[in-house]
Amino acid sequence: MFERKINGKGHLEIGGADAVALAEKFGTPLYVYDENYIRGMMRVFRKTLEQEYDGNGLVLYASKAFSCMGMYAIAKSEGLGADVVSGGELYTALKAGFPAEKMMMHGNNKLKDELALAVKNNVGWIVVDSLYEADMLNELTKEAGKVQNILLRINPGVEAHTHAYVQTATPDSKFGFSVADGSAKETVKNLLTKTNLCLKGFHCHIGSKIFEKQSFVLAAEKCFAFLSELKGLGFEAEVLNLGGGYGIHYTKEDPDLNFSDYADYFKALIDAVKSECKKRNLKRPYLCIEPGRSIVGEAGITLYKVGAIKEIKGIKKYLAVDGGMFESPRYCLYGSKYEAMLANRANEAPTEVVSIAGKCCESGDLIGEGFNLPQAKSGDILAVFSTGAYHYSMASNYNRNPVPPVVIVKDGNAEYLVKPQTYEDLIRNDVLPQSEK
Repeated sequence: MFERKINGKGHLEIGGADAVALAEKFGTPLYVYDENYIRGMMRVFRKTLEQEYDGNGLVLYASKAFSCMGMYAIAKSEGLGADVVSGGELYTALKAGFPAEKMMMHGNNKLKDELALAVKNNVGWIVVDSLYEADMLNELTKEAGKVQNILLRINPGVEAHTHAYVQTATPDSKFGFSVADGSAKETVKNLLTKTNLCLKGFHCHIGSKIFEKQSFVLAAEKCFAFLSELKGLGFEAEVLNLGGGYGIHYTKEDPDLNFSDYADYFKALIDAVKSECKKRNLKRPYLCIEPGRSIVGEAGITLYKVGAIKEIKGIKKYLAVDGGMFESPRYCLYGSKYEAMLANRANEAPTEVVSIAGKCCESGDLIGEGFNLPQAKSGDILAVFSTGAYHYSMASNYNRNPVPPVVIVKDGNAEYLVKPQTYEDLIRNDVLPQSEK
């Protein structure tokens, strides 16, 4: 679990910096990341791969969790690859100088322009998710005079105990080809006929926010049962990507995991891979995983300023902040729960339970409910924890609110990763119709 430090002023600290001072300097709402925590998590996965699997694989940062040029630069310096799921993520990574050969491109409906960009820049692997895509990619590579390495996304039918919207390997999923109904095997046969595609192996991702080691182990076992079945086709996988999905601490309902706990999760998966290879007489594949949330989730907090306070006697008390669903959408989407603290009064005991409301013109605009806090005052600085994943990346300009800036802190020193949007940024691409000019 990310350590919540309180300094001598009674203020919350992140990355050695006073959170209240950060709010004063950069404004609120403000996304803040601890660089040392991010690097520490990256090293956990990379070193476990090196120690337990002789380094025969690649840890890919799942950049959909939080994507910007600075994050790709950090991942590159820590020796990771990158999982990209759109032309925009791919372009951002390329502009940051990230090596294309260490990228894997995903998506259940990749656009022709996105695939063309990937082929042009020699992306290491493209994960095929439909026959439509395979045909389109084969034609693009043929026109480019290239052969593209691909993986096939398969659905092993493992149901992780998470929110339905973040389960991706249940029988009813928009992702992958089912192993159980035979469609995965038939698709392998089809892909092996593509002259400009080279099937290297398979990708499987069972969902997100998973704390059960056995879920990952079971997924590996089902994948290897499928790999063994393919021997009859004369095909043996060289690459196996077993996805990500490691859970993080959001509230007291979640386990408090430290670096060694995440190493143990990955080691359990690696042990299953080694065991299955031995049992089924298969060569060990080049092993990939895709941690994202577990790398940046707890590394990030969001700072707000408390504004209006509204108490409905006998019903509820609302604290309104200067953000909302436009930069913190997960409660509205999934009912996701968080913990919070008054950053400027961090050593005070909670005295009341409140709901935190946003500033959007929307009744459902809440950061969350059931927060235990000291009695707040207008002007207090509120810190919401574990907002590093799927907050900035899912932010919008709803109600024409600017997306907040992102700062990264290391050893007390803070700098922008993403500068603040301005009102001018909001209208930059607006065009008045000729009739109104």
